[in-house]
Amino acid sequence: MLEMRPGCECCDRDLPPDSKEAWICSFECTFCTECVEHVLRGVCPNCGGGFTRRPHRSGGNLERHPASSERIFNPGGCGARR
Repeated sequence: MLEMRPGCECCDRDLPPDSKEAWICSFECTFCTECVEHVLRGVCPNCGGGFTRRPHRSGGNLERHPASSERIFNPGGCGARR
């Protein structure tokens, strides 16, 4: 089950579970559209992989399996790709 992290690792933008702006790599590193497209240029700074849009979890599934509240914020790891 995906952790569904609550924010972008580069800019710390909020990414709620229903966000259409959330992208993940195969390790669930989580970034917003702006950072994926303009800062990272489609390459995860942690694993070197690509991104896919994070799927949504809704209704009862979100209630039974809530999104993570742990924020991972590492702007220093993202700036090198600018």
